[in-house]
Formats: sequence, C-alpha cells, structure tokens
Amino acid sequence: MTDTQPTISDQEYVESIVKPIVDNPNDVVTTRSLDERGVLIQLTVNQADMGKVIGREGKTAKAIRALLRVFGARTDSRINLKIVEPDGQEVAVPEEKDDSAERATSVI
Repeated sequence: MTDTQPTISDQEYVESIVKPIVDNPNDVVTTRSLDERGVLIQLTVNQADMGKVIGREGKTAKAIRALLRVFGARTDSRINLKIVEPDGQEVAVPEEKDDSAERATSVI
C-alpha cells in the first residue's frame, strides 16, 4: 500500500495550525533548528495575536504542543515549540497542574 498523502514538514504543520486561529496570518513566522532535545520550532506572531496562540491558562499552546508530539511520533522525532514574543523574549506558558494528589488528600 502506498501513501498518497502529501507530506508536510513539521514547520509547515505548525503554520497550518496557527494561521487559522490568528487575525494576522501573514505575521506568523516559524524557524526550525536542531538542539540537544530534538527539533526546535520557534513561533513568532503579531503581538495582538499572542493571547489567541497561548489561550486561556496556556491551553491553546499546550494543545499545539500535544499535536506536535503526535506529529513527531510518526518519524520518531521530538518536536519542541517555543513561542517568541516580538521583542525576542520567550513566552512562559504555565505548566499543567497535577491536582490528583490534592484531590486525594481532600477526600480523606
């Protein structure tokens, strides 16, 4: 069985996810490099679109990163996403909170 699906790069994949959710798709810029942890994709968007890319409590950014993990699994590669503010700073996305231990202690 041959694969007739056109293959896209991980960089194109990020752009295909981000461009539809922002108001300024022409300002979406990605750069790809290799680092010690695998592939690093740096994403820069218009300042007005930062909230849309990050999402409430970082949920949109986390979802994009989850999709990249799945995309990378196809080729056994680890793909990391870094969202860069227009001034060059990295955007800090809150870590997911594991409240299962907190819930367990509150039940007791």
